[in-house]
Amino acid sequence: MLRVPVQNPDGSPAMPTKASRARYWVQRGKATSHWNDAGLYYVRLVAEPSGRETQKISVGCDPGKNYTGIAVQSAKFTLYTAHLVLPFERVKERLGSAVIKRGKVIKNVRGRSLQRQVRRGRKIDRKVPFNQRSHRQKRFNNRCKKSKLAPSIRASREMEIRIITELSKVFPITTIVYELVKADVDLTSGRKAARSGKGFSPVMVGQNWCVEKLKSIAPVKTVYGWQKNKNGTSQIRQHLGLEKIKDKKAQVPESHAVDGIALAASEFVRYGVTPRKNCDTRGWKGYVNITYCVFRVITRPAYFRRALHFDNAEKGGVRKRKGGTITPFGLRYGDKVIAEKAGKTDIGWIGGFTNTKTKNISVYDHNWKRIGQFSPKKVQLLRRSNKLCVV
Repeated sequence: MLRVPVQNPDGSPAMPTKASRARYWVQRGKATSHWNDAGLYYVRLVAEPSGRETQKISVGCDPGKNYTGIAVQSAKFTLYTAHLVLPFERVKERLGSAVIKRGKVIKNVRGRSLQRQVRRGRKIDRKVPFNQRSHRQKRFNNRCKKSKLAPSIRASREMEIRIITELSKVFPITTIVYELVKADVDLTSGRKAARSGKGFSPVMVGQNWCVEKLKSIAPVKTVYGWQKNKNGTSQIRQHLGLEKIKDKKAQVPESHAVDGIALAASEFVRYGVTPRKNCDTRGWKGYVNITYCVFRVITRPAYFRRALHFDNAEKGGVRKRKGGTITPFGLRYGDKVIAEKAGKTDIGWIGGFTNTKTKNISVYDHNWKRIGQFSPKKVQLLRRSNKLCVV
């Protein structure tokens, strides 16, 4: 039942085909095999196909604060499902020693301010005029920001946009179904006023911003999680017989990907009124077939950029190596590699190294937990970093 995506010779998406037919094309030289950043195998035709007709294919996106479910669905097949671990969840996991209150990460503000004061005092010579000082000038006016979108929410929405963009390159997507939530705050009373439509919420601003960006890929249709006309995500999922578990951290299709399937299937089935001669009847109309398909868990590497002047220098003016993405062994942080140790091979991503007497490379899994330290001679590069970990 698996379907393999197909591209035309010019790179435009065509209708998916059977896995056996895709293998036949590759073996006979009629197509070439490729992998995209979303962890999807596809083939590209060498010669012009006999026709370019396409059928209706929709993408369902169930966004969340920590996790997102995405699915690609046609009338006859489920083509792709994915479970996205959003950047905000990765920040909370990485800063385990930090204080987390109500889902917000509270950093060491005092230590950060002290380091900033030391940097300013070291860079600025106050004896010279202000316009001749050697400190960095301001890059922008941070007192009049144009956007109210929080950086954490923007990073999560950008990750969803990137995955859907990669899918649009191999699937002829006709519609994107995006779920909305009403989670706002009443500015007059300061209380939560869910589903009221009053006040301001960064979550809703992020959703509206994401919808506008997705419109450049395909027409976007918005759906709420629960609707009175029984066309919400929950009602469609129950009608299709899809089970959903309560454990949102579980990296299985039943946690979030099933909602993506329900959203995508809303383009093929709908609850409505059927006119009759004597009396109108209400029920489900349309047909969609839910099948077994590819499932991917997508995360982002937890490394960070080089932090110059993170702490004061030690004796001799030597500073600690903090952050960075380059290793002295020809590999970079986030590169997908295969490593061997004691006769056992592991596939993971580069996340650190030691360049002392023992030269080792640290390899991490997609949850950014270290698998082990390996010798550079026994680490082989599979793919350069694309800032995504897909399993």
